[in-house]
Amino acid sequence: MPTENRLPRPMRPLQRLYNYLSRGFVAASYPLRGIYYFLRHPAFYPLFVGRLLPLSIISTLVYTILFTFTFLPQYAFLALFHGWAVWLNAVVLVLGEGLVIIQGLFEGFFVDECRVDIFDATLLNEHLEDLVAPHRLLFPDAPNSVKKLGKPTTAAAYQPWSLIQIVELIFFLPLNLIPYVGTPAFILITGARLGTFAHYRWFELRGLTKKEQKQEIRTRMWEYTWFGTVAMLLQLVPILSFFFLLTSTAGSALWTVKLEKQMRAPTAAPGEEAAETPEIHPDGPPPPYVDYPV
Repeated sequence: MPTENRLPRPMRPLQRLYNYLSRGFVAASYPLRGIYYFLRHPAFYPLFVGRLLPLSIISTLVYTILFTFTFLPQYAFLALFHGWAVWLNAVVLVLGEGLVIIQGLFEGFFVDECRVDIFDATLLNEHLEDLVAPHRLLFPDAPNSVKKLGKPTTAAAYQPWSLIQIVELIFFLPLNLIPYVGTPAFILITGARLGTFAHYRWFELRGLTKKEQKQEIRTRMWEYTWFGTVAMLLQLVPILSFFFLLTSTAGSALWTVKLEKQMRAPTAAPGEEAAETPEIHPDGPPPPYVDYPV
């Protein structure tokens, strides 16, 4: 019997609440785990220095211009309606505007290839070469996981460039004008959208159809919301936003490793008693998937 069903009936809502909080906390931790993981693997450093350092300088210029010429007028306007939170809302509003500019001009065109390399290299580090090998050349004798990566043999994208996402960012920016609740709502809504792309590369490596991808996203929507919210907060950090793009990518790969290994866990042999399996319900974790080889 599942643990929840063994509890007294009045306690079951508390168990469900605990499950929701636990799942959300674990998912939200992966962008932060990615920072630690990235820093512990020097093989990743050239990807940041060689490709993203110049873009970090560009983002610094974008934010400098925005804060110099737009922050005070927007702060003065928000001060008419907001109380103590006016500084926070004005800062997030300007950072959101900068994020729209940076994503629209640079991120989708210059960063995605680098994020694919980080994702695939993390899978190699965690002994999931068989997931990557059908989709790109690998050099097994190379000294580290990044140098093992050859050219992709199939279309490779960590997160497809989406005009809709840019439009949504612009559309939801005015939420920051709402006192107190507007800024958290902006971060949560845009983070939920961002989180749905966390495993796009994993879905592609597995050869899932669009329908199958949507089904997996639905089963983990709660987790993707909190992963994306934390990743969104990191992306709003000026200067380091591109660095955190890479570390969040490493975090999503670590999450992929955990899910992939759970799905590959052997079942009980014939005649053996199978391990007790929690009852599957719509808000619970997804059932094991069937791998579709490419």
